[in-house]
Amino acid sequence: MPVPHFIIEYTDNIKAEAEIPALLKKVNQLLISYDGTFPIGGIRSRAIELHDYVIADGTEDDAFVHAVLKIGAGRPESVKKMVCDELFQVMKDHFADLFANRYLALSMELIEFSEAGTYKHNNIHARYKKTATEK
Repeated sequence: MPVPHFIIEYTDNIKAEAEIPALLKKVNQLLISYDGTFPIGGIRSRAIELHDYVIADGTEDDAFVHAVLKIGAGRPESVKKMVCDELFQVMKDHFADLFANRYLALSMELIEFSEAGTYKHNNIHARYKKTATEK
């Protein structure tokens, strides 16, 4: 099944406190922990810092973090729910201090795509297949 991509967009007014690289590592560790559900060599996490945005009426220094988990179709609903519940909890835990001290909106969505219309060329998978056979 196709690989997971975790993409967050976050407002630049939280950059100093958000520790985005640490969040991305936590996300990858969680996805890897679903042994065999997601191929390790295909896991991608990335962040996009937003400079142009308006939140609510634009009069306050509000902030948001929106995440998208993109996965290939075919996984059971129970697995998708468990993964999304855990990922969103990682986000809530990661941003708990910021959430307690400022106005912050957290959101996440799941997008499933079919193999049709996706193109990939990836030799990272081979490294993990080699590591698995060496054990």
